[in-house]
Amino acid sequence: MRLSADWMVTADDRILEYLSENETGTPKRMADSGYVRFSRSYITQRCKKLVNHGLLRHLGNGVYVITEEGKQYLEGELDAEDLEPDGG
Repeated sequence: MRLSADWMVTADDRILEYLSENETGTPKRMADSGYVRFSRSYITQRCKKLVNHGLLRHLGNGVYVITEEGKQYLEGELDAEDLEPDGG
């Protein structure tokens, strides 16, 4: 069972699942995939929030990857409520 945090929304799980399967992705590719059914701008906002909490890493040029913590969250091994924002 995944343990989400009160700051998380449904889009966050879809983004993390997409990146777990595809290794890297941009908000445009995620939106175009049909799997992450949100607008590109909303996906961008959520990716920034996930980076801020350590679940994603931004590689530059709009490309994101899932972190080890993100993988642990998907596996139910990490309680996202325990993650502290980095202040950015």
